[in-house]
Amino acid sequence: MSVSVRVPTILRTYTGGESEVTAEGATLAEVLDHLDGAYPGIRARVVDESGALRRFVNVYVGNDDVRFLDDLATATPDGTQVSVIPAVAGG
Repeated sequence: MSVSVRVPTILRTYTGGESEVTAEGATLAEVLDHLDGAYPGIRARVVDESGALRRFVNVYVGNDDVRFLDDLATATPDGTQVSVIPAVAGG
């Protein structure tokens, strides 16, 4: 399954400046693994040491937040857009 992954500015150093890349995988976990093979180190910026999504990173498959779906087991159908969005906080 080929998906399009939108990469936030802060992670574009891993993708050579590309804002959107293509990855393969039937689930979000597989997509992240594929991305890490092509762009070493990017997965560690999205997933923590325990294998869970980092607290301040939001990931969407299509228009849906994966935390309200199946988290890393969320299906990524062919042609789907995956968006990685760092949370913004401040005051």
